[in-house]
Amino acid sequence: MIPRKSLVAGLMLALVAALPARAETGRLTVELNKAEEIEGGGCRAFFLFRNDTGKSFEGFEMSLAILDGSGVIDRLLSIDAAPLPVARTTLKLFEIPQIACADISEILLHEMTACRPQNEDEMDCFEILDLASKTPAALVK
Repeated sequence: MIPRKSLVAGLMLALVAALPARAETGRLTVELNKAEEIEGGGCRAFFLFRNDTGKSFEGFEMSLAILDGSGVIDRLLSIDAAPLPVARTTLKLFEIPQIACADISEILLHEMTACRPQNEDEMDCFEILDLASKTPAALVK
């Protein structure tokens, strides 16, 4: 006969092993929420940053490739969205000069030039990043 303590311990280990592995870090969602024409030409882009990673970011910079209506790269745009507080949604506005919003077909995340959690070393944010767009222009990796 198996001692009761051993049986309970074995069942507990089996239950823990059956649970799905939990991700170490949550997700950081970047959403192109709105785009509007600006006076004198150009486009103002409204980005929402939803930080569910469990970390605050003191450095968060992206290089974006702006593609025109034909899908051709029009320009590169560097944006600095830091700081991104933990468990918050942050709104940031960026201007894209000399191109109408309607002429932007896609915005490509070309490169993460900085991704630094507060009091930590740089990390690879591509692994935790989700992109979305509520505008006609897609936001993609």
